[in-house]
Order: sequence, then C-alpha cells, then structure tokens
Amino acid sequence: MQRSVVAGIALLAALMVSAPGTLDAQESRWGKDYFPNLPVVTQDGKTLQFYDDVIKGKTVLISFIYTTCPDICPLTTARLAQVEQKLGDLMGRDIFFISLSVDPEKDTPERLKAFADAFHAGPGWLFLTGKPEDMRAIRWALGDRSTSLSEHRQEIVLGNEPTNEWQRNSAFGDMDRLIMDIRSMDPKWRNQEHPPVAGEAGNAGFELSKQPGESLFRKICAPCHTIAVGNRVGPDLFGVTSRREHSWLVDFIMNPPKVRAQNDPVALALAAKFPGVRMPLLGMSKDDAEDLIAYIDAQTSRLKQERSADEPQAAAQQHHHH
Repeated sequence: MQRSVVAGIALLAALMVSAPGTLDAQESRWGKDYFPNLPVVTQDGKTLQFYDDVIKGKTVLISFIYTTCPDICPLTTARLAQVEQKLGDLMGRDIFFISLSVDPEKDTPERLKAFADAFHAGPGWLFLTGKPEDMRAIRWALGDRSTSLSEHRQEIVLGNEPTNEWQRNSAFGDMDRLIMDIRSMDPKWRNQEHPPVAGEAGNAGFELSKQPGESLFRKICAPCHTIAVGNRVGPDLFGVTSRREHSWLVDFIMNPPKVRAQNDPVALALAAKFPGVRMPLLGMSKDDAEDLIAYIDAQTSRLKQERSADEPQAAAQQHHHH
C-alpha cells in the first residue's frame, strides 16, 4: 500500500508541533556508556568509531535514510539540505549532520556518496553505513526500532552530546522553527535573548496563499526544484509547462516510478541527467498535480514579464554608457 507522503508529512509536522520536546525519561539519560562505539564507514570510505569520532563532544542532527527509498528519504534529505544552507558556516563547526543508512547491505559508501552529492551535502554532513548488526545497534540506541525498511523512523533526532540533551524533531515542520530548535541545543545560544521570528514560527507549516499549489510547491517541490534559479537536486522548472505535454506532467507528478517503468524517453533522460536521486512517489492526487502545474505556469509567466520589463531598461542603460 502506498503511503501518501503528502498526508504523512502533514501528520508529522502536526505531531512535531504538538510535541517537539525531549525524548522520554530513560532515553534522555543517554550518556557515554549508552551509545555503541561501533565502526561505521562514511560516504568517503573512511572508517570511524560511532561514539568517539561521530557524536562525542558535538551537537548533531541525525536522520535515518536509505538510498533506494521510493518516497520520503529523498525529501527528508532535500529539506535538510535547505536547513544546511541556512545554517551556513555553523555547519561542520557548531552543528553536524549524520544520515544513518537503514539498509547497509545495499548502501555501499559509493552509493551514499552519489546520494550525498545529489543533495550537495557539505563537509559537516556524514552519510554512514557499516555492518548490518552494528548499524542496527546504533539505530536501536537512537530509537529506530523498526524491522522493515518501509517502517523506519521518519523523524530526526537532535542531540547535544556534551550536555546529554536529546530530542526528536521533524524535517517537515516550519523550517525557521527547526533552525531555532537546532540552535537552542547550544546552551550558550539559549541563554542569549532571541527575538521571536515573526509569523513564521507561530504557524505549524507554511502560510496559505491565494494561489493553490504555492504551499504545496514550497513544502514538497522546493527542496529539490527551483523556478528560474537553476538546477538544484532536480531540474529547474522554469517554462516546463510549455516544454512538456500537460498530461505527461500530470502523470509524472502523480507517479514518477510508473512513468519511468514504461521506459518513457523524457523520464529516462531525466534519470540519466540526475542519477543521484530519482523523483519519488509523493502520493499526489490529480488535483494536487493540476494545482502545481498552474502555480509553476503562473510563476514562469510572472518571471518572463519581469524579464521583458527589465530588458528595455538594460538596453537604455547600455546605450547611455556608450
């Protein structure tokens, strides 16, 4: 049964807003002796000890992924890549990201490297694999007790190892709120005055706009796609509504794996051009797809108008300089 990712994300965001708090009592006493100090292998093929080299002395954000995941892992990773961008130079200095493979049999360091590169993961972000039993012990310690891939934990774990504070969170709530939650794992930061982030932190997700499709685009598409900014994890969508048949876009948004399975030439060309990650099955309805296409179309038209308004000005300026 295909879980609707859209519904799942809404639920995750709602749950995390009501309870972003600390892990339950016995878990919040996670100390040095609690974490397995087992060998793990990074996406660059380097072997590290999980406790000593990966989390000791650090503030960390931990996610659970596998590279062949058909739905939510690529989206989680894309959202975290946006968070990484916003954290800027704090990444790899004050905060470290760790993505643990829940499928270490298949997730070789090479595969993890391709996956990490697809999301432009920077130096403060480790993608880890290892022996299946070691990875299971580490995940178990972090609260991922699932036995099947489809059931693995969708939340992320935030932890400050030196102060021994650990909490669950979600990559799908409000992004500014998540960044505040990450920053507040640092007691120094917590003890300073921080004006509340106006509007943003108060709402659980995103502001509803007059345009259906906008909030869906921001939440589900923007982690991987831009409009007229350039390719990100996937292709830039500027003008895509005039390049592709409408019915093809609807089918592809609703079920990309099905379109690829039919050996559709456009879908296969996209898979070849962006090999690190495939567009996942997001549980979009036909209405969702129509709303998204309308939004992308409207954004494309608006940007084209802005550009054509700018051109005469630019030409006049150049003329003036000559």
